[in-house]
Amino acid sequence: MKLNPVLRCISVFSLFILLGCAAGKEKSNHALFKNRNEEQKYINAYNSSLTLWPVPYTEKDIPTSFGTAHVIVSGPANAEPLVLLHGMDATSTMWYPNIKDYSKNYRVYAIDYIMEVGKSTLKENKNLNHDEIVQWYEEIFNALKLNNINLVGTSRGGWLSTLYTINHKERIKKLVLLAPVQTFKMISMDSDLINAANFKIAPSKKRLKKLIDNFSLYPEKVDSKLKNQMYLGNKYSRTKLDLLSMTPFNDDEFKSLDLPVLVLVGDHDILNSIEIVKIAGDKIPEAQGAVVESAGHFLTIDRTEDVDKRVLEFLSEKN
Repeated sequence: MKLNPVLRCISVFSLFILLGCAAGKEKSNHALFKNRNEEQKYINAYNSSLTLWPVPYTEKDIPTSFGTAHVIVSGPANAEPLVLLHGMDATSTMWYPNIKDYSKNYRVYAIDYIMEVGKSTLKENKNLNHDEIVQWYEEIFNALKLNNINLVGTSRGGWLSTLYTINHKERIKKLVLLAPVQTFKMISMDSDLINAANFKIAPSKKRLKKLIDNFSLYPEKVDSKLKNQMYLGNKYSRTKLDLLSMTPFNDDEFKSLDLPVLVLVGDHDILNSIEIVKIAGDKIPEAQGAVVESAGHFLTIDRTEDVDKRVLEFLSEKN
């Protein structure tokens, strides 16, 4: 049967709409997103946060055994390497307040964690064990030909930095731990933290606001672009709750860290007790630390100038 021209046009248009809808729901290449449409919305938000980056940068995608590692690179090409590992739900874009200071005299590599949303892409939808996480970073550093690294990690990134350094001390020059969770003591599940955790379970902009209000003494300093990125990352992703597999390191592991280590914690950090500074001093041979006044868990944003100054002075000290 022949369709008249009007019906033919309607049929073609309908097919176009159906194909368009199907394409929008096409499976994502990233194991943590449900489909490419939602992944692209998140990537747009990520790129919007990157407009806050105040210095020139390049983005590198590095193939690894577990997926692609995404690295944002800034600073003089031949300068000493400084690697940044971000906190949970933040990605490397969270370093926008600090990168100008860090990249003046260092070649800075900010790496997106592979087991949560960002531009690093996990090949398979599975949790990597601790040995695999260490291997993942090792493959990245090999590809970038990095040695004598100044390694800086905040929050969950502090735990990851400690894990890697315990296994590969030969590659790390100095270690900086900023509000490192689950590293020296278990997180205390108080009411503020439980309220904040609700955002992970059922993301909403209202719950995100509550989380930021609890984690930062100056929530107005957290840029709206980063907030939107955090919101969409949780809304659209199947982020892995690997925090449960992170437990404090033991005395022998701390004792093995025979390199300079700096530990900073905010005096209003709801995830960390200020006691961790003393614990670090007692257990790590060359540790030094300080409590940053008027700072919550987001101390790199709450007290950017103070934290950057302390970090850079520590890195510049002669061993």
